[in-house]
Amino acid sequence: MNTLRRILLAAPFALAALGGHALRAEELSLSEVSNYLNGLQTAQGAFTQIASDGTISTGTIYIKRPGRIRFEYDPPEESMVIAGGGSLAIFDPRSNTGAERYPLSETPLKIILQNNVNLANERMVVGHTYDGTSTTVTAQDPDHPEYGNIRLVFTDEPALRQWIITDNTGSETTMVLGDMTVGGNIPNRLFNIIAEERAWAER
Repeated sequence: MNTLRRILLAAPFALAALGGHALRAEELSLSEVSNYLNGLQTAQGAFTQIASDGTISTGTIYIKRPGRIRFEYDPPEESMVIAGGGSLAIFDPRSNTGAERYPLSETPLKIILQNNVNLANERMVVGHTYDGTSTTVTAQDPDHPEYGNIRLVFTDEPALRQWIITDNTGSETTMVLGDMTVGGNIPNRLFNIIAEERAWAER
């Protein structure tokens, strides 16, 4: 599986370093994690991605729930991943055939971007641990484990700080999240795949 396919699988969990400030010394429950994710409506900020071969990429993430997310990769990579309108599209500047599309329902992104996130439902959580400083939740589509799994790492506030995606070949990709700006208006046009395809064609 190539790097861009790993980006596709990883995308759903680029969801922001958010949370309150209460001190804790215990594992976050699945209900607390679900409530945290459900409280996220719009957010944007920086991310750093570490691929399985050690390659480091940076960029900006935009989130607008439900159903929309956008990753803009910084030069020299200049790739882009957009979810909107029930699809997820990968834009590669090296491609001459346009964006590579996938049904949103066939990616783990659907778990996070749905209207009501309930990690305790449908057997999607296959791991839930605490090491004294952070809670790790491993999730996958229970009906399609071949899509891979995602380990989400939360600090106690709670706040999502990173995730690790393991694809169906065993390769891992890590996403580290920077500080996020939560709330505010994010234009719907950022998640319009058709409009973005037109813009790329005019480059």
